[in-house]
Amino acid sequence: MSHEALRPEFDELIDTYAPVAQIGTGFEFTEGPIWHPVDRYLLFSDMPGDVRRRWDRSGVREVMRPANKCNGMTYDGDLNLIICEHSTSSIVRERPGGAREVLASHYEGRELNSPNDVVVRSDGSIYFTDPWYGRMPVFGVERPRELGFQGVYRIPPGGGGPGHEPELVVGRSEFDMPNGLCFSPDESLLYINDTTRALIRVFEVGADGSLSNGRLFASGIKSELKAGVPDGMKCDAQGNVWVTAPGGVWVYNPSGSLIGKVGCPEMVANLHWGGDDWHTLFMCATHSVYSVTTRVGPRNELFMRSRGAPSASSGAPVQTAGGLNLDPSRCALIIQDMQNDVVMEGGAFADSGSPVHCREQDSIRNIARLADACRAKGVMVIHVWFLVESGALGVTMNAPLFEGLAEANALVRGTWGSQPVAGLEAKPGDYTVEKMRMSAWEGSSLETVLKSGGRDVIIDTGAWTNMSIEHTARTGADKGYVVVLPEDACSTMNADWHNASINYAMQNVAAVTTVDEVIAALS
Repeated sequence: MSHEALRPEFDELIDTYAPVAQIGTGFEFTEGPIWHPVDRYLLFSDMPGDVRRRWDRSGVREVMRPANKCNGMTYDGDLNLIICEHSTSSIVRERPGGAREVLASHYEGRELNSPNDVVVRSDGSIYFTDPWYGRMPVFGVERPRELGFQGVYRIPPGGGGPGHEPELVVGRSEFDMPNGLCFSPDESLLYINDTTRALIRVFEVGADGSLSNGRLFASGIKSELKAGVPDGMKCDAQGNVWVTAPGGVWVYNPSGSLIGKVGCPEMVANLHWGGDDWHTLFMCATHSVYSVTTRVGPRNELFMRSRGAPSASSGAPVQTAGGLNLDPSRCALIIQDMQNDVVMEGGAFADSGSPVHCREQDSIRNIARLADACRAKGVMVIHVWFLVESGALGVTMNAPLFEGLAEANALVRGTWGSQPVAGLEAKPGDYTVEKMRMSAWEGSSLETVLKSGGRDVIIDTGAWTNMSIEHTARTGADKGYVVVLPEDACSTMNADWHNASINYAMQNVAAVTTVDEVIAALS
């Protein structure tokens, strides 16, 4: 199934011809997908059937029946499951061992309508929407409403439980049917959609968790030709908002412009990213669950960086039967010299063969994929750019490499050649370091940046495997850093030079691996 790009940047998020796979079918109405970051399975609800199911590589199986017609689900920082239950009008915490705790069920002494979708902020506070779909036939248990409005609520960190009511964080008339909600990557904004009004509103999030300055973000999310309404909603690592809509999922950029549509054979009710690299988008779509591969992952939520996830227990990656284990909080991804002059046709060094080898390695795509996975896991991302002033002022001509740089008038600040290649630009939250030598350490601020984040494991990627990458790895090892080298995220003039460095020199200073293995290790 093809997807629809309305603006060029949509192609950076998904291949418009990416196939949509049906991973399970035969259900009544699916909802609430959530991916377990450690055990790597998808939970989802079949509300009318009152069943919670699990999908993994072995297929689909039931895990709970009855399930109180549960809807939205997520995890907290300890990987407890947080559940919206229609039948009980409650927000529930379910611990891994099965113990159940009701966090919220009433407001001002009256039963909540039917909590619908839920998200956990990094401070542990829980936000949820409360329309009354769960008091309707089929999707819930038909019964009278006790509240006269449909609100959005917050449970403070450590709050909830008997004797505690949630905080109402929006006006009582703000929404008709509040439904999906999601934070921006930095959690400064909270997006909330309204199903019946077919719109999304966005609020500023205060330090105390309060919401203010609510305003319209997107409207007109409806169609007379295709089924679908604003329901589930998620934010990606770049701040784009993905919302269920007619024909599948519509994607809005951070300024509120519709940039593309993801197609799906059935009406989509909710969505969530998962998979080994967080680049599989799962879509709960009426009678089936579908998946599609994207070029971007989700915003880095609290549960995705839970200490319950596998991690290294020492200063070095731990080699196990399953491969590397890496603690994301100790890792930094370095992206070196991925600039137009270095690896693009038309660049100053194109005659060296570097653009051809870069394409053969698929380095740009592999590095971009790895960078997205690193951002989602809280790994520090550092771009190292070789930049010189016009005339190569300040560069010593003590080696042919630097003489060639001056002769080619390459990597001059402000020129096209010095710019990062398309797809590997610095994103919000990334760091940039400038250099004028082969090694990323020499005369740069790299070590200061690494120490500021407490990072002692370096994932070394970029151009010139046998020069910049190798020099940086050698010096890093000498300085006491652990170096991980995904060889398919590096390139140089040709395969011979690349293989000579990877198969011989680098074996003694780095853990040579692949992008997929690094992503799996970070998970």
